[in-house]
Amino acid sequence: MTGDPPSIDDLLVELRDMVEHARTMPMSASVLVNRDGLFQLLDEILAAVPEELRQARWLLKERDDFLRQAQREADEILDEARAQVERMVERTEIVREARRSAQRTVDDADAQARRLRLECEDYIDQRLAEFEVVLDRTMATVQQGRQRLQVAYPAPEPEPEEAAPGEHPAFFDQDET
Repeated sequence: MTGDPPSIDDLLVELRDMVEHARTMPMSASVLVNRDGLFQLLDEILAAVPEELRQARWLLKERDDFLRQAQREADEILDEARAQVERMVERTEIVREARRSAQRTVDDADAQARRLRLECEDYIDQRLAEFEVVLDRTMATVQQGRQRLQVAYPAPEPEPEEAAPGEHPAFFDQDET
C-alpha cells in the first residue's frame, strides 16, 4: 500500500465481506456481527466520506474551472474572429469606397479634360478664323497691289533662250552674265 487512507469503496467492500462471512442465525436471515469491528469500520467509512467528498468536490471544481477556462478561450477566439471579420468587412468597404472615389476622380478629370480640350479647340478655331480674315484682307491687298503694278508697268515678253542640254531654260545662272 502507498500509505493513503483506505477509500470508501474499499471500506464498503470490507463491510460487505464482514456481513457476508458473519455467522448466520439458525432459521433466520440474520447474522451475528462483531459490534466493535462493525462500529470501527463504520467510523472509518464516516471519516473517509468527508475526504472522498472533498476530493469529489475538488474534481468538480477543477472540471468547472477547466470548462470555464475553455469557454473563456472559446469566447476570446470567437471575439477575435468576429473582430477580424469586422475589420475585413471594413477594409473591404473602405477599398470599395476608395475605388468609387478614385473612379469619380478619374471621371471628373476626364470630363474636365474634355471640356478644356473643347474650349481650347474653340479658342484655336476662333483665333484661326480671325487670322483667316486678316490673311484674306492681306491677300486682297496683295492682289490689288499686283494688279496695279501690272496695269502701270506691263511685263515685257521674255525672249526665248537656247537651253544647253540638261539645263532648264527658265533657270538663271548669275555667273554666266
